Amino acid sequence: MKRLLIKGGRVIDPASGIDGIFNVYAVGGKIAAVKPHVQTPDSGPQSDDWDIIDAAGLIVCPGFIDMHTHLREPGYEYKETIQTGTMAAAAGGFTSVACMANTNPVNDNASVTRYILKKAAEEAVVKVFPVGAISKELKGEMLAEIGELKEAGCVAISDDGRPVISSALMRLALEYAKPFGLLVISHSEDIGLAADGVMNEGLISTKLGLKGIPNAKEDIMVARDIALAELTGARLHIAHISTKGAVELVRNAKQRGVNVTAEVTPHHFTLTDEAVVGYNTNTKMNPPLRTKDDIDAIKIGLQDGTIDAVVTDHAPQSIDEKDVEFDNAANGIVGLETALPLLLRLVSEGVISLSALIEKLSANPAKLLRLGGKGKLRVGADADITVIDLNKEWVVDAKNLKSKSRNTPFDGWKMKGRVVKTIVRGKVVYEW
Repeated sequence: MKRLLIKGGRVIDPASGIDGIFNVYAVGGKIAAVKPHVQTPDSGPQSDDWDIIDAAGLIVCPGFIDMHTHLREPGYEYKETIQTGTMAAAAGGFTSVACMANTNPVNDNASVTRYILKKAAEEAVVKVFPVGAISKELKGEMLAEIGELKEAGCVAISDDGRPVISSALMRLALEYAKPFGLLVISHSEDIGLAADGVMNEGLISTKLGLKGIPNAKEDIMVARDIALAELTGARLHIAHISTKGAVELVRNAKQRGVNVTAEVTPHHFTLTDEAVVGYNTNTKMNPPLRTKDDIDAIKIGLQDGTIDAVVTDHAPQSIDEKDVEFDNAANGIVGLETALPLLLRLVSEGVISLSALIEKLSANPAKLLRLGGKGKLRVGADADITVIDLNKEWVVDAKNLKSKSRNTPFDGWKMKGRVVKTIVRGKVVYEW
């Protein structure tokens, strides 16, 4: 049995309250020990049975968990597959991903869930957790078989990509999910409000002659879903929060004791709607890029705990879907491989600490999705580990991404901070 020792790195494990120079031992795919590092000439195991990684000068932390990824398989393998998507995840330091249900066929029944899990067992390089649909075929008309989805292996339910328009159906979803312990992830969007909008509504959209999407389109549905969560007592999670108003709504709801959490993507606190100038379709996404006021509110939300998790909303699209007029381009960007350096900018700006950032990438997603053995480096937990070089400088080259798609607005950006090793159950699955 191969054993792994990662020695002499700065181990940051928010779930265990650890931040210091430690050795991490993994045996049989599990964390066996985390011990203070003692610098001696012959420190650590010397047997050939041990693989030894010298992590001096590096950060060692629990493997990242992306609770909002689109792997596109089944049905859209020309954009991404479970294999290529998880390779991209590994390159970004993610040891687990939760994949959304908007596949073809939709993951609204146990057979699709089982297919995803079977394919993942055969081809994925990181752990895949399916998210089932709230409604059949994402139509928002009838509930999916929530108990069946849970039994088959789904960790949450969401119609992500489409909102649940019917308040009655959303209430039912929350009520049905509650006894199964499933998180309900809300794509909060009032599609009747500027349904044909393609970017944030404001000065920039007016200048560019593009139809705008007002913040109210998000805020209205966040308010509704919070009201329904308060009514039912169920666990509600707001996906890809992007507006100042939505952040305030979640903050106020938490203060009232509502069981609501929220997530944000790196692009929604890195780019504003000014990035759309030039009509680069890789800046088209839903929700759209907002304003500096919204970004400032998001940063405060990250600081004070209003926003619980950081996700990528990795949304691969083919060149044919992006290389068209802005109005007709598909929404979304690939985000797994660029998330960490964008997040580290928050640390360098003093927005949040490195430990708090790691918590929002590991312990918190594990808690929200109830992934018991993930998100921590405690003895007995899965040996899912991310090793980071905070000082590594590199340039994003879309052509070299592991993802099958290339739709990133960060092509050519100079980045600082890089994942140098990603370890899943004690096995190195990515190495820089």
